[in-house]
Amino acid sequence: MMKLTISKVTGKARLGVITSLGQNGEKSLEVPSCLLYTKTASPPHLTHDTLQTIEGVPPVTHVTLSTLAEHQEVLEEYKDGIGKFAGLSDSVLYCSVSDPVTPGPSGYNTIKTVSVWGSGGRIELTTQKFMSLQSALKVDWFQCLADGEVMPGGSSKKRAKKSVDRSLNFLDECLQLLAKNDVLKDKVVIGAIEGGDLLEERLRSARETAKRPVGGFLLDGFQGTAMTQETKLNLLTSVTAELPEDKPRFIHGVGRPDEILDCVECGVDLFDSSFPYEVAERGSALTFDHQYEPDPETAGGHLSPDRTPESNVLDKAELCDGEKNGEEKTKSEEPEIDQSQITSYEICLKEKRFREDFRPLLPGCTCYCCRNHSRAYVHHLLISKELLAGILLIIHNFQHYFSFFGSVRGALRDGKLHVLKEVIQRKAS
Repeated sequence: MMKLTISKVTGKARLGVITSLGQNGEKSLEVPSCLLYTKTASPPHLTHDTLQTIEGVPPVTHVTLSTLAEHQEVLEEYKDGIGKFAGLSDSVLYCSVSDPVTPGPSGYNTIKTVSVWGSGGRIELTTQKFMSLQSALKVDWFQCLADGEVMPGGSSKKRAKKSVDRSLNFLDECLQLLAKNDVLKDKVVIGAIEGGDLLEERLRSARETAKRPVGGFLLDGFQGTAMTQETKLNLLTSVTAELPEDKPRFIHGVGRPDEILDCVECGVDLFDSSFPYEVAERGSALTFDHQYEPDPETAGGHLSPDRTPESNVLDKAELCDGEKNGEEKTKSEEPEIDQSQITSYEICLKEKRFREDFRPLLPGCTCYCCRNHSRAYVHHLLISKELLAGILLIIHNFQHYFSFFGSVRGALRDGKLHVLKEVIQRKAS
């Protein structure tokens, strides 16, 4: 059974380590951390070999039930579980109900079922079908079935109460089935905290779920823009205060660096890594600074370990070139770019200004892409619609994102989380 040991608490932010992971209990995961995001149990765009080139890959891999449910018969016939089937035998596996990147439409859950959407359409899951799926998958941790729908613009009290009641009923039924299932008896159930944006229901969900024999908690329904950031943080702070200290807290669909730090300060431990994938899918590379210790050689310049004074000057020149090139753009020369999706933590390499930029994606980065290729080359691959573009971008984005979580843990350890937050907020502004 996994064990969470907290070594330091700053406010509500927790630094610790989860031990006794894996079949032999020899693996561990430091928190705060993220999990390796996958699509149909495969890291997007990557083979097993290319995944090995990335530094800092988390020991826990995140698979999603919505992408695997339609393959139940194949997995039942295979018998050895999704880990061996997908070449992930060396990883600890966690299964969530939905994919944080592509959540299904709302309005399809009932008192007896929860709906997920695979490539073949809608799949209705009863607790019996859900547990039979988990028996076929044989993951180490799994999020229990839950009614996690949050209506856009907030939830009515009646709907929030219904969400909590259904989720607790699903949890109780799954725990009863778990006790009778030899295949799943040593697996860890993650209970979902529901209740929409109503504090009273969130607290009831947290208290009741904590009474059950679960190994951790998913703070569900905080993704998207249905709630304001202030409401989310107030709810998270209140809910985590009701949860036991010795069990990890998960959250899905929250990935921007500033949002991560806000959630860490509210007591959240584990995140998914779908954000670097989404950034790669729009042709962008993560370039944000996460150095909280100033480099003596560049003191006062607020540079990350991946930056140099020269590259910062060049970035200013890039902006000027970008404005100049903006006058020359034509639809035939350059693809349409949805600027509303581009965050301040990335550069979109589809932009014409990178056509003759022969620097790495992020100067000083040690990833395979930055050591071997330039921004101009990735720009060319994107414009040419070459599949290699996605591979190179996800290699870089994953490695940079995983290193960011190393900085979060380091800042907590050194008592400098506020410094890291200032660095990240400067980028966001």
